Amino acid sequence: MPFAEPSFTIGIEEEYLLIDPATRDLAADPPAELFTACEAEVGSLVRPEFLRSQLEVGTSVCADMGAARRDLGLLRSRIGRVAADHGYAIIAASTHPFAQWMDQKHTDKPRYHVLARDMQAVASRLLICGMHVHVGIEDRDLRIDLMNQVCYFLPHLLAMSTSSPFWRGRDTGLKSYRLSVFDELPRTGLPERFDSWAEYERHWRALVDAGLFEDPSMLWWDVRPAHKFPTLEMRITDICTDMDDALCIAALYVCVLRMLYRLSLRNLRWRIYADMLINENRWRAQRYGLDQGLVDFGRGKLVPSAELMDELLDMIKEDGEALGCTRELDHARTIVTRGTSAHRQLAIHNHAVEAGAEPREALIAVVDFLIDATMPNIEPAPRPDHADSA
Repeated sequence: MPFAEPSFTIGIEEEYLLIDPATRDLAADPPAELFTACEAEVGSLVRPEFLRSQLEVGTSVCADMGAARRDLGLLRSRIGRVAADHGYAIIAASTHPFAQWMDQKHTDKPRYHVLARDMQAVASRLLICGMHVHVGIEDRDLRIDLMNQVCYFLPHLLAMSTSSPFWRGRDTGLKSYRLSVFDELPRTGLPERFDSWAEYERHWRALVDAGLFEDPSMLWWDVRPAHKFPTLEMRITDICTDMDDALCIAALYVCVLRMLYRLSLRNLRWRIYADMLINENRWRAQRYGLDQGLVDFGRGKLVPSAELMDELLDMIKEDGEALGCTRELDHARTIVTRGTSAHRQLAIHNHAVEAGAEPREALIAVVDFLIDATMPNIEPAPRPDHADSA
């Protein structure tokens, strides 16, 4: 029997860095009043992150991309305004251009104390931010089936999102250095493959029962079944500086899942490729972003990013129309043509250097760009309540 049609609801989580506008460095020890004021503005849609210089926001459960656009615009605008009222700014970038992880303090919460104790220096280096996209997939076995198939497309999404070319004041040569830092943690990378929800649950329970961690939220795979929600959570991407880029990637993800679901109705499925093959594309996306293309394993050759994106958009055109997100999908061609945040950061840095700026001044110019580009142009109308995030 075919699976029941999922709701394909959308939830977007973003992690922001808090900036001291005077120095453009991170606010390593912001006052507690700042977070309290953020909660007063958006309720439970804002949460502390592992480091005190970070904040996490999450939209409510959104029925469509229009609602996700309104929620995300509200969150960026209001959190940005509260930060400004307290003398700070926020940036949406997966690494800060020159901040030092050794100078950061982790948040005083039991979960984060355990993480710091268990992971030691690996956790201390987690001065990184990401974007997670939840899509409502109510059937648990379908969630596992789609997780197995969607892995093929994760490098494509990463390549479209890169925003972490700098680390501790240096051009790393990677478009997503964040992933290099995050991969130092255990239980990261591509997920294991399972034949059913029962098999997945049996495996994570074996680790929990052994006392290694308390629940499957400590599985930090690139895509995973969410622990608290009936969703399939995509986690591989950098956070996008430009909000339209973030919405585009969310639209690509939900439409790919719907396309894979449509295949199942015809008793078809996307071919499952070995992890060693997908990991090559994952590395290429991490290293080059959009610049050098990815391998099309069906054709067995490297294909330019623009061509790959045209093919993908053609495959999911029907899904974009059904889900009402053609506007967001169309933006994918803008990203390919203009480049990601990583491209823009590097261009600003290199232009400043060529103009005679000192190394620190060039990096400060990048921070200034990130501050300006993070904020949406128009704040949407407020929602009537502070619903729980997806």
